[in-house]
Amino acid sequence: MVEPRWDDRGLVPAVVQDATTGAVLMVAWMNAEALALTRQTGIVHFWSRSRSALWKKGETSGNTLTLVELRIDCDRDTVLVKAHAAGPACHTGAPTCFFTTDAGDESEVAPTILSQLARVIEHRRDTDTPDGEKTSYTKSLLTAGMPKILAKIAEEHGELAEELPAGAPAKVVHEAADLIFHVMVGLAARGVPVEAVMSELTRRFGTSGHVEKAARKPK
Repeated sequence: MVEPRWDDRGLVPAVVQDATTGAVLMVAWMNAEALALTRQTGIVHFWSRSRSALWKKGETSGNTLTLVELRIDCDRDTVLVKAHAAGPACHTGAPTCFFTTDAGDESEVAPTILSQLARVIEHRRDTDTPDGEKTSYTKSLLTAGMPKILAKIAEEHGELAEELPAGAPAKVVHEAADLIFHVMVGLAARGVPVEAVMSELTRRFGTSGHVEKAARKPK
């Protein structure tokens, strides 16, 4: 395995990138032990400079990073961590720490939001509700199974169809978000990653030529 060039503190910066969307999620630091644990466990670990301690990302929040690939830059003084996030990467609750533009505005990239939402839904699917805690709406849908999920998708589709022709824009947005969310729950129930849908859209509409061709294609 290729080892990075550690600085005089025994550290190296680690840039975390969403393995599917390519979005940069966060930057932290690793020492040799954090890198070794990341390789051994498949869960990303860092070194906290403020606490002078190892830090397993998501240890308390549950927003872990599952390792997909490690890369070392040309000077071997930076590590690129490609990972799948189980929730928001930023401690603020944002999908990525890099949501502030140079002008001071805050914005997020839609594919990143969809991917992060998918990770949250999958986490709800794969995690049992602790005794004494209220079951989340998402978990209750997944537990009820496909008939309930399909009924909700049909319901939300109908509500969006009512608003699209002449409804207030805010209402259209609200109903569209409801429909997308419930479709994503259905995908999670089937074990189909939303990234597969995004990849299919990229295949169809990844270039302007594809868009124009698709627009001309008869139904």
